[in-house]
Amino acid sequence: MKQHTAAPPCTLVIFGIAGDLVKRLLYPAICNLESEGLLDENFCIVGVAKEKYTNPSFRAQLIKDVKAFIHDPVIRKVAIKLVSRVYYISGDFSDSKVYVTLKNKLKTLETKKASQNYLFYFAAPPEFMTIIASQLGKAKLLTEEGDYFRRIVVEKPFGHDLASAKQLNQELLSVASENQIFRIDHFLGKETVQNIMAFRFSNGLFEPIWNRLYIDHVQISVTETLGVEARGNYYDHVGALRDMVPNHLFQMLSLITMEPPIAFTPDYIQNEKEKVLQAVQLMTPEQVLAQTVRGQYEGYRLEPDVAADSSTETYVALKLHLDNWRWLHVPFYLRTGKKLKSRTSEIIIQFKSGPAALFNSCKKDIPPNLLRIYIQPDEGISLQFNAKVPGPNLELGQVDMKFKYSDYFGIKPQTGYETILYDCMCGDHLLFKKADMVETEWALVQPILDVWSALTPREFPNYPQASWGPADADELIQKDGRAWIL
Repeated sequence: MKQHTAAPPCTLVIFGIAGDLVKRLLYPAICNLESEGLLDENFCIVGVAKEKYTNPSFRAQLIKDVKAFIHDPVIRKVAIKLVSRVYYISGDFSDSKVYVTLKNKLKTLETKKASQNYLFYFAAPPEFMTIIASQLGKAKLLTEEGDYFRRIVVEKPFGHDLASAKQLNQELLSVASENQIFRIDHFLGKETVQNIMAFRFSNGLFEPIWNRLYIDHVQISVTETLGVEARGNYYDHVGALRDMVPNHLFQMLSLITMEPPIAFTPDYIQNEKEKVLQAVQLMTPEQVLAQTVRGQYEGYRLEPDVAADSSTETYVALKLHLDNWRWLHVPFYLRTGKKLKSRTSEIIIQFKSGPAALFNSCKKDIPPNLLRIYIQPDEGISLQFNAKVPGPNLELGQVDMKFKYSDYFGIKPQTGYETILYDCMCGDHLLFKKADMVETEWALVQPILDVWSALTPREFPNYPQASWGPADADELIQKDGRAWIL
């Protein structure tokens, strides 16, 4: 964590507390914070969901979930103890009576020394975001009084396209100010993602060569071995492009391409990220056809809740350009997909090669220098460069200097939500997106959506499971004389 003091006292209200997100990620993250002493002693949780639980029955279910999803015995003990501070309200998110009950519950808890600071977490399906926000506004639960805060946390997706993203922002801002809204991307809670800025701007070794003069191209990959699992009903209406590109991948892109901020404060950093995303060239329809690839894995149409003739993509690859001085003519290749050969999230920066005439006697081509930033599963950074192979002849071999977070800092396993939840409680917007950034990201994706919606894919499914995706993705980068680095 960035700080080692407890967050301000807070009552966390979770809409959708009976869902998968809470038991697998959110509640374990809360328990990790508690184990580190980062939650105030008056912290408590109020959950709202449609399932017919009572306080005792929900707590009993939560203990079962703890035993299933929290394996560290120390954290498990903390989690079971924390259950006594969890309260449950059953009801429909669109029912105004639920919010009356919630308001009364919060007032009752205040008399038990629970905090009057409220953090409302929307862990419900996307279609309920505006409904919950509107009901909170009508119940005046978002009105900030005195020194107490009222904040809302919204999970992705932030809309389905540019028009819906604008509408969502408009509706959220009609009931809360921008400073009250935290648009969450749990990917940014990963330590390595946060370390990109520290790595770039604290090391004089790299920043001078972080530009078009020395970098040949950049690859950003987020690949998964799993399929859609039990999320077919959601995923078949979203697809890989909407699910991953205007959030995870674009945020990684902005972190490695942004200009140095004049201070490490949320406003300055958000402004630099916003500027660099505005520099990404919008694609024409012709460029969409030439610079994008979509794929679907074999067997996807047989998944539960997926249409038998689905044309939803489970894989996407893009070639992007930034129209600014630092990155002019440097291609950025992005890819993400499901049911691929391995699970990895990484950024690869390939540097330009020097003159090769000096090494004409070498029997092999000289490998390029690579800087690899591993986001998951093994968080770390590696630098690959060339050295002479011992012996009488001049032969080169590539060596790898690798740093792992776990080796140097002994970090504990986390869900990725710990830092984000902590920052929400502290009111730190550094890892969150403002309304204008959300709309900028969707504006970049919209031309692709328009072309794809007008054209039926040539052939789906078009890549086998446990492969690296469709052949067209290889051709996308190979026609530039490059290749995906595995």
